[in-house]
Amino acid sequence: MGDNWMELMNGQAWLKQVQETNQYTEKYGLVLSEEDTALLMQEKKRILKTEQRVEFGQGILPQIIYAFCDSAYITQDDYVETLIRLQEIFYLYKNEMQDEITDEELLNFMREQFETVCYGDLHYLEGTCLDIFAQAVRAGYGDYRGTQGKGEFEKFDIVPRWDRGLYLAALKELCWE
Repeated sequence: MGDNWMELMNGQAWLKQVQETNQYTEKYGLVLSEEDTALLMQEKKRILKTEQRVEFGQGILPQIIYAFCDSAYITQDDYVETLIRLQEIFYLYKNEMQDEITDEELLNFMREQFETVCYGDLHYLEGTCLDIFAQAVRAGYGDYRGTQGKGEFEKFDIVPRWDRGLYLAALKELCWE
């Protein structure tokens, strides 16, 4: 009985904290209903079990919400699904980086790549950006600590990006073939 009571109290406090984020996020057109919040809690439990993690306190979701709510790539229509995926990705890469990186550093890195390199593509964030960065962290790279995880991906990015010069060169090559 005692364990269930504690779980119920922690769950209610968590639900309240997540619902309180609406006061901040509504200016970006993003609001979580009570049903959304309940679904997010259910998914959090599933993700923690899958990733074999234990969470104390408020958890990471409120931080994810505050970090990503002003993104140009998140709309009310995909808000809940995006938050679920961001939680999954966060805990997966906390494990992949063997907890060497702080929550804040990982969130900073995720947010920066989501907005710039990934243009809102969660698959690219997970399968490319974070995978490459996690390999570097596991291999002993630690310079991200000085930057709080910001401006790090370009040091490891192996994919050529679009730029005007590259585009014009490719266009010129295509036109004269």
